[in-house]
Formats: sequence, C-alpha cells, structure tokens
Amino acid sequence: MEKIKMTTPLVEMDGDEMTRILWKMIKDELILPFVDLKTEYFDLGLVKRDETRDQITVDAAEATKRLGVAVKCATITPNAARMTEYNLHEMWKSPNGTIRSRLDGTVFRTPITIPSIHPVVKNWEKPITIARHAYGDVYKSVEIRVPGEGKAKLVYEGADGKQEEVLIHDFKGAGVLQGMHNTDKSIRSFAHSCFKFAIDTKQDLWFSTKDTISKKYDGRFRQIFEEVFEEYKAKFEELGITYFYTLIDDAVARVIRSKGGYIWACKNYDGDVMSDMVSTAFGSLAMMTSVLVSPDGKYEYEAAHGTVTRHYYKYLKGEETSTNPMATIFAWSGAFRKRGEMDNLPELVRYADALEAACFETLNEGICTKDLAGLMEGITPQPVNSAGFIAAIRERLEKRLA
Repeated sequence: MEKIKMTTPLVEMDGDEMTRILWKMIKDELILPFVDLKTEYFDLGLVKRDETRDQITVDAAEATKRLGVAVKCATITPNAARMTEYNLHEMWKSPNGTIRSRLDGTVFRTPITIPSIHPVVKNWEKPITIARHAYGDVYKSVEIRVPGEGKAKLVYEGADGKQEEVLIHDFKGAGVLQGMHNTDKSIRSFAHSCFKFAIDTKQDLWFSTKDTISKKYDGRFRQIFEEVFEEYKAKFEELGITYFYTLIDDAVARVIRSKGGYIWACKNYDGDVMSDMVSTAFGSLAMMTSVLVSPDGKYEYEAAHGTVTRHYYKYLKGEETSTNPMATIFAWSGAFRKRGEMDNLPELVRYADALEAACFETLNEGICTKDLAGLMEGITPQPVNSAGFIAAIRERLEKRLA
C-alpha cells in the first residue's frame, strides 16, 4: 500500500529507558510501514539533556509552539541517585514542567478503557478526565532548610517601591520553609483551556481547590474561573453541559460516588496525584492518555506514566519484558489525528483511528501485556511480551488499512 502522506512535521521528542525502547518498536512496526513520517526530532534522553545543559528541552518546546503538534516519550526527572548514575552536571528540572511552562498549557489525562477491565470503583461507567494546571505551585517552589531559631517572613516588593510583609512562622527550632507562586495569566489560561476542552468534548467540567483555607491563593483560582466562565456560559447552556465548583475534599468524595464521564480540573499538585489515582482505579497507569493543550491551540501528546525503569534494567540484562505500550501508542495516534485535522488530511485521521481500533481489537481478544492479564474479566487473557503485543496490533492494523 502507498504510505499516508504528511504535510507539516510533528515535533518528536524521544525519551529514556524502557519507553525509549518501546518508542523505536512502535515506530518500526506500527508507523513507518504505513506513514511517510515527517518529524522534527529532539532527543530528550537524560544524556542529551545533560550534554546540552537542557537547551534541547527548550528547543523542543519552541518547535511545538511553531509546528502546533508534538508527541513525547517518557523522560527521567533526575534525583540525587540519578545524578550519580548518569554523572550529571546538574539535577535538571522535569522536561514536562519546562514544556508546560513554555506552552502555558493544561494537561488533560484520560484513561483508556476496555470492556474486560472493570474499574475498582464499581459505579464508574465512563472515563474521568483529569485537567491538571501546568504551572507553578510546588513545581516552581523554592525551599529553605531552617537550621534553628528565627523568624520566617513572606515579603513582596513592588516595582513602585511599596512593600508588603507577613510573618510565616516564629521558629523555636529547626524546620523547613517552602515558597510557591502562581500568576493570574497562567490561571486564566488554565481556565480557558478547561472550558474550551469541555466544549470540544461535550463534557461537564468540575473544578476544585481549598479556598476555605487558602483564601487568597486558592481563592484567586476560584475567582478567575468564575470570571472566565462568563465567556463560555452561553455555549455550555447550548450544549447542555455544566460547570461545577467545589472544595477538593468534597470533589474527591463526589468523584468516588459518581458514574464518571466528566472533566475534573485540578491545581498542579492535585492533578498530578489524582491522575495516578484515577488511572490506577480504571486499571493501569499504562492505560492513560495525556495531552498538553495551550490556550492558543498547540498540542503535545505523551504517555502519562514514567520510563519503566525496572523493566529497562531487565532489558539490559537480556531478559524478556512485557511492558505495556498502550499509552505511548495512543500518544502517537492522538498526535497523528490532531495533525490530520489541522492539515485537512483525512487519511492521516483514518490511520490514527485504525491504529487505536487495532489496539482495542487486540486487547478485546485477550492478547495483552502481563500487567493487564490479572485485571481482565470475562475473557481468557493471553499474556505476551512487548514485541508480541505490538506484532499482534500490527497484524490487525494491516487488515484495517488494506
């Protein structure tokens, strides 16, 4: 068959460890035989980020702003142990955090569901999409280890020379301090992205903070959301969808009691935690899509999970692994679909749909990686290794594209 043409390249961001291995397998087996692939390639593996002093991450983010659609492999965010393991010059920041910040985007994470895997929360009938604010809070915080007795103060010095100062704590002994921030601009962008995504997907939008305790910080989030909603209220009413605000603890209780089928907007840390909770409750973190959406319509698709370090060390020893590639495959399919929609390439959209359908067909026949075998009900699982799973998907994809 003739390969499907592309006109505008995707931004391709390679990654680390086992997901980097899967990345190549997916390209070789499920993409390159069918698509005349055009990408601007950026190696965001930790070694290359260290060599470039993380400039390559910035370059990849800027390319995404220019080309509009990106697909990203999972990457390592180094800690002290990684500093030693990779002999790094610096403990580089999260690439995802850098990209989110530069695109001023919001992360939407949605579980990939199949009939044979039932959510742990039995009343969940539809996927729950987590909208995670992509800027500030603890991910941009600064910290101090307080050595002993002393006063800690929060100080703001305005450009006009005015100063505001509040006492944080009068320490009588050692402790810790953390300062974090956000901006009206970023919060407003977050709100716009959430309301637009709700309209695009025709889903209700929930938003939660703790403004009863954090009256100024979280209170500002709530206030801006209410202001921005006025711009979308008529469209929400036209579509028959709703916007709902509640406290984060009440939201958690409501989510557990709900049937699903809505977007839950959370601040940065809340979204990080709750997306893992939701994905695990629906089955597996490896079955979770993630897309970063900027207010001006730029998209970056990735898997919601990490680099699967344990499997990578087994792979290096020559041992067989059964790593689930579903979220990474869906990152590629999501990027192809969006690129096809933006460039008016229906064949590329059809390919993306066929790729996802082939994945579902494979799983619905019981062919799966080992992480899903124990979760399946009503069918007999046939666990295979990563290469076998991808080969099974390719077989079904070829039939769909014939």
